[in-house]
Amino acid sequence: MYRAPTGTHDILPAEQPAWAHVRKTFARLCRRYGYQEITTPILEDTGVFLRTVGTGTDIVDKEMYTFLDKGGDSLTLRPEGTAPVVRAYLEHGMHNLPQPVRLHYFGPIFRYDRPQAGRYRQHFQLGCELLGDADAAADAEVIHLLWTFYAELGLRNLSLQLNSIGDPACRPRYVEALQAYYRARVDQVCPTCRERMERNPLRLLDCKEERCQPVIAEAPRSIEYLCAPCREHFEALQAYLRVLDVPWQLNPRLVRGLDYYTRTVFEVWPPVVGGQSTLGAGGRYDGLAEALGGRPTPGVGFATGVERVLLNLRQQGVPLPEQPPLDVFIAYLGQAAKERALQLAVELRRLGLSVSYSPSPRSLKAQMRLADAWRARVALILGDNELAQGAVTLRDMARSEQSTVPLAELPAVLAGR
Repeated sequence: MYRAPTGTHDILPAEQPAWAHVRKTFARLCRRYGYQEITTPILEDTGVFLRTVGTGTDIVDKEMYTFLDKGGDSLTLRPEGTAPVVRAYLEHGMHNLPQPVRLHYFGPIFRYDRPQAGRYRQHFQLGCELLGDADAAADAEVIHLLWTFYAELGLRNLSLQLNSIGDPACRPRYVEALQAYYRARVDQVCPTCRERMERNPLRLLDCKEERCQPVIAEAPRSIEYLCAPCREHFEALQAYLRVLDVPWQLNPRLVRGLDYYTRTVFEVWPPVVGGQSTLGAGGRYDGLAEALGGRPTPGVGFATGVERVLLNLRQQGVPLPEQPPLDVFIAYLGQAAKERALQLAVELRRLGLSVSYSPSPRSLKAQMRLADAWRARVALILGDNELAQGAVTLRDMARSEQSTVPLAELPAVLAGR
């Protein structure tokens, strides 16, 4: 028997209302903040990610699903959402629109990784991007949007981790200091960190190996190497977050796993922090548009995983929507009643009601068991007697009460219920 591929999962009907609730909450909030929805293909030219995410990152080196199509082009299932949105911004001339351009998205993300709770090889992300404004107030806006999203869902006791990793003017000096520090301690760190030391030094601070934690604790801090413009930007961001009443914790060890980040980086953590606990994360990426061949365009944004949000909602005991009950189940006895039942189902659906019945003939008892299984509010029973009277027997499933209702009066009776 076939099963879903490792690291993927089916979203079953019983789970759909909770997923819809999260998506609708996010879309409603984005509208309030002035963000418009965009949908990009799940496939991109591989260069979109090679030029932006960066070689030496785990995503490019180990996690991307890349293949040659029948035309010989190298395509990649998107491993993150920001680069495709910026590519679309450039391709469709959105730099000619009033700036900044505010966009939000939802879609599947693909990364070959070790599956575990809250982490899948195909998972779904909600994200926002604000393009065309370099001011720290833009950073504060997207952080406030993400923070408000979690609050409106009912998540509590979260923490916002905040850091600045500088820009191309000041980061090289910090990277040199970080590499020099680690080279003097190369025998104290794991093999992965020895590799990262030369290929992706910032990721040294993101290592989860126990043996590396004492080295990380004493490592140089990026905020101590910021140039004057980056320092002013970071101080302004903190001031705006105070104005917006968003609490944060300065985390000098916080980095992001993508090369395109500049200055602001942030993560939102749940009360219990573990290896895969980050709820959402983002930052500023002022060089990303240039890396894709566009003119310099500042940007800032975030992404949050829907599966991880739902996992935390359940862990915190937040009530989630369930499948609504069926409005009407129609039971019938005999071929003539069946034909009238089909017509009646169409009539009631036109009124906006959810209606179902058994396509195959069954006993009345079996049909009523179906009505119970589908949590129908009302069962309508049609037989020879009802057809002769031009009526239906209406059974209130919760009260176990029934009455005869003329078909002409049925819409009004159901509306009253």
